[in-house]
Amino acid sequence: MAVELEKYQDILDELGEHAGDVLRASWGEAARVFSPRGLETYYLQGATGLKSLGRGTDLVVSFIQSAPAVARELGEDAVSDLLAAAIKMYSKTSASVIASIFSTSPVAASRLGDAELFRGYLHLLDSLLAQAPRGVRPMLDHLSTLLGQLTLGGLRRWALWGAQTHKTNFDGQLKYFSLESPESIGVLQKERKGTLFIDVQRRIGMYLRALWARDFFMRPTSGDFEKREGYRPSIEGYIIHLPDAYDDFITLAENGEELRMSGIELYRASAAHAACHQVYSTVQYDSTGLNALQVAMIGLIEDARVESLAVAQFPGLQQIWLPMHTATVESGDNAVALMARLARVLLDENYRDDHSWVKLGRRLFMERQIQENAAEWVCAIGIQLADEMQMLGASYSQSNDVVDIAYRDDNQYIWEFEDIREAGQVVAGVTSQQIRKYVSVMEMINAIDVPGAGDDANEIWVLNSEFFRDEESTSINEQEGREPPPDPYHYPEWDYQMQLDRPEWCTVLEKRAKPSDAKIIDDIVVKHKPLISRLKFLIEAMQPQGVQRLRKQEDGDELDLNAAVNAMIAMRMGEQPDLRIMMRNVRKVRDLSVMLLIDLSESTNDAVVGSESTVLELAREATVLLADALDKIGDPFAIHGFDSNGRHDVEYFRYKDFGTPYNDKAKARLAGMSGQLSTRMGAAMRHAGSILKRQPSSKKLLLVVTDGEPADNDVRDPQYLRFDAKKAVEELTRNGISTYCLSLDPRADEYVSRIFGAKNYMVVDHVQRLPEKLPMLYMGLTR
Repeated sequence: MAVELEKYQDILDELGEHAGDVLRASWGEAARVFSPRGLETYYLQGATGLKSLGRGTDLVVSFIQSAPAVARELGEDAVSDLLAAAIKMYSKTSASVIASIFSTSPVAASRLGDAELFRGYLHLLDSLLAQAPRGVRPMLDHLSTLLGQLTLGGLRRWALWGAQTHKTNFDGQLKYFSLESPESIGVLQKERKGTLFIDVQRRIGMYLRALWARDFFMRPTSGDFEKREGYRPSIEGYIIHLPDAYDDFITLAENGEELRMSGIELYRASAAHAACHQVYSTVQYDSTGLNALQVAMIGLIEDARVESLAVAQFPGLQQIWLPMHTATVESGDNAVALMARLARVLLDENYRDDHSWVKLGRRLFMERQIQENAAEWVCAIGIQLADEMQMLGASYSQSNDVVDIAYRDDNQYIWEFEDIREAGQVVAGVTSQQIRKYVSVMEMINAIDVPGAGDDANEIWVLNSEFFRDEESTSINEQEGREPPPDPYHYPEWDYQMQLDRPEWCTVLEKRAKPSDAKIIDDIVVKHKPLISRLKFLIEAMQPQGVQRLRKQEDGDELDLNAAVNAMIAMRMGEQPDLRIMMRNVRKVRDLSVMLLIDLSESTNDAVVGSESTVLELAREATVLLADALDKIGDPFAIHGFDSNGRHDVEYFRYKDFGTPYNDKAKARLAGMSGQLSTRMGAAMRHAGSILKRQPSSKKLLLVVTDGEPADNDVRDPQYLRFDAKKAVEELTRNGISTYCLSLDPRADEYVSRIFGAKNYMVVDHVQRLPEKLPMLYMGLTR
């Protein structure tokens, strides 16, 4: 049964208007990743519990926005751990720090990738608050950078080194955790590892799926925060646990040259070996009555058996495993060395090792490999080889002697196989994604029981053709029904004081534009009929003209006769001739997409001095005239608007999209345009750019119409959002999107040139002329 938010109206009332709006916006995402019990127990009760602390709204809003992302990455139990840690740290720090912990928790969850590691990260924050409380906030501000280079163990060592070194030096502590001191960068470089699991997990998963045509679930694991060296992969249930980072593997080849394998090659070898166990180890081995050496030997033979089966099916796997078998005759005759030498011999049939015990192991393996009962002959060989090794006098210690083959796991899986299957263990932390299925009318009629799906439905059915109920003039697809919760889009925001992006700091919510009477738009066209007549000739001049002939070219398709005659005359007169005597035929086609982004803040409701119209009404008139011109020219265009109510709620409205006609529906949405709230320009431009850059046009233009500088109700520093908007313009430029601002603020010259550039803006001193200026401006920019 769908879980509807309306049944929790008492919770919405308790949270307040702002937090309630953010909860409504995040509800669709939360309902897809939480179970019904998790929604109520962890999500809603967690939000109300934080509200009852009385430490402000930002704390609650940060949790509401971040919790679904954490649950999607690690499972809903991780949200419970996050809440418990926040309550534990409540008395140690301020509400703003806890809010920052919530806001950055999706970054930690995605970079760590494992619930156990996430709990270790929360424990680290708690320890750090006790030792260096002033360092937590700047560390969280740089968390994306830190976890992009460090494992959890590395982050722990880096943080505790700074806490101990700057225990009483608060200025040094702040610089260290802000990555502004030389020792901070030095320790960071020292703890930096070669390849992080989270960066290659997707590629390794695709690699395994390509081999065996099935999914393998992998998780990063840090065996010891203080010392990761020596930690081995393992298999627990249906999950392959791999180290959270691998350094490059360096060894010497037989010719004496250094052989280096990258971290991703080591991950590929480790994951492939563990996958072999899950594919080919189909029975559980019994360790009753076996000593430590016999257990280790059976594991070694089983490793060789599954690898031989894999190599027979995929010969290339041998090439990724062999370089890490480095044992030779010079390795020695102790138990560990002999086992490593045997492992190499069993994988590489061309390698020779004349030790009697190694030769015995190879012979037994080759003779019994064809038998069907794998567990029986593997155990028999392992026990026999263990007895022969003891007769040689080689000692073995389970705690101290480990065969040094970097990619192989600890083999606990083969002793626990049936216990795992009987328990019916499921994959922890793996959430199912909502499926959208397009069906025919008959499938919908015959199979569907419920006409509407809830926000948490596992499967959504959509008709791939129009369907009309009896006596209805509109199809099911056209009946919009209840407005769905908007999908949140998270964007970074530039902090000019730290000179870093705050990751996923702002949330853009696409909300449905409320329609009004389309007659309002038709009246605007009638009102400005003389201006439309003046624009007619400009519009015709801008339409594609087909083939255009360019004269006086050095290279071209044909001779320009007039230019050639003039050149000959100049030569006869002893003058230097003009060598541009060719013509070129060029097909003139406009290839431009433009988006008009309108500031819909509360200030647009103010009346214009000397006029009865408001700024918003004049902006609407200008938009209508520009849309009418663009529709006639044929350039793809979109009209969007935005306002904001803090960083968690940047409202975004689509009045007319690319690929949709400029018809009565689009006009009705433009007629319903309204002004409210504030102007967080950077986040809106980033979202507009993400839509615009998907257009196939070679040229893209973002035209911003605003009546004031960037501002919002949760920002006091007037420079903060100006620098963020400037950074957004730079990001758009790098993506091939040109930006231009049309400002209605007479004082805009003070800041708009620094945001958009000296030549990429215009200030309209007389706002009444905006309907005339905007179309003319577009003609000039795109001619």
